[in-house]
Amino acid sequence: MFCVGDMIAHPMHGAGIIDSIEEKRMNGCTRQYYILRMPAGGMVVMIPTENTEQIGVRKIVGSDEADALMASIPDIVVEMTSNWNRRYRENMQKLKSGDLFEVACVVKGLMSRDVEKGLSTGERKMLHSAKQILLSEIVLSKKLSYEEVESRLNAALA
Repeated sequence: MFCVGDMIAHPMHGAGIIDSIEEKRMNGCTRQYYILRMPAGGMVVMIPTENTEQIGVRKIVGSDEADALMASIPDIVVEMTSNWNRRYRENMQKLKSGDLFEVACVVKGLMSRDVEKGLSTGERKMLHSAKQILLSEIVLSKKLSYEEVESRLNAALA
């Protein structure tokens, strides 16, 4: 179980800080929820405390792991299928895995594809989400500004 103040990562929303643990009644059921405040945009996510493991919620990576990930981005080799539907499903699976390296692979692959052939609206949204997930965790891990981390990521992807 996580505590108030813990920095955690949600596979589909990114990293945030637990503001509180509250009991809420929804659909006739009373449950405890982590109230997760996201660093960028001020979004708040409610996560049922009993489902965190199945959802894939975890503590954020450490500063050294974030450095290693950023250093590895230029060397990531991404091969994507030309079939849009299959590529979208594969990328969605990588995002849902909660593995930050897999998220980086999605970001790099979609950015490369965007340069080569352009992206569909669905893939453009996916790229935006994947980038936010990646950036949010590195921002909290490294205790840097969003802009600085985004600049470093763009340099690593160039």
